[in-house]
Amino acid sequence: MTHSKSIISAKQIFKAYKELQVLKGVDITIAESEIISIVGASGAGKTTLLQILGTLDKPDYKDDTQLIINDTAIHQLNDKALAQFRNTNIGFIFQFHQLLPEFTALENVCIPAFINRTPKAEAEKRAKELLSYLGLSERIHHKPNAMSGGEQQRVAVARALINNPKIIFADEPSGNLDSESAEQLHKLFFKLREEFKQTFVIVTHNQELAAMADRKLTMVDGKIID
Repeated sequence: MTHSKSIISAKQIFKAYKELQVLKGVDITIAESEIISIVGASGAGKTTLLQILGTLDKPDYKDDTQLIINDTAIHQLNDKALAQFRNTNIGFIFQFHQLLPEFTALENVCIPAFINRTPKAEAEKRAKELLSYLGLSERIHHKPNAMSGGEQQRVAVARALINNPKIIFADEPSGNLDSESAEQLHKLFFKLREEFKQTFVIVTHNQELAAMADRKLTMVDGKIID
């Protein structure tokens, strides 16, 4: 499919932890509604890059470092504005779905909406629609320990979608799933893109998922090589 304007533009992204230089000047541009996979060996810098693009971590700003997401210059935001921007524009799906065990599927999905001050009735209506869309209508009042791994991951997907974010960042989203659940999750990303026009940036070791993406980027030793 053809892609329009860029939604992420990152230039000269560096990151060091003490003596360890993890990112060594990454440049990346991602278009609206594009699905990008990022692959590479463990320690190549994939997760660090994902966390910086997702505004969970900050790059080491150099003179020519630039990070623009959805027409917003990220480095110009203070912490409060950045948190608000993140909760409105960005959704996250992690390998360990990080659902809160004491809450039901419905309650877990509603949390980002409540942070965004969405009224309870509106948040619950949207959460139920998403859970239904993801085939979880029968599970909305179940807590995570009463669901399979694949079901829990779909609850995490619904949670990532609740605020209609422009971009979904996924870090090894199918890493803990059996092959059938993984395949269903991968197809779901493309279905969501068709439906909601979201951009997906996916770090994965799963070669099938990586190959399905519009573009596959390979990281080696803190840089993107293709």
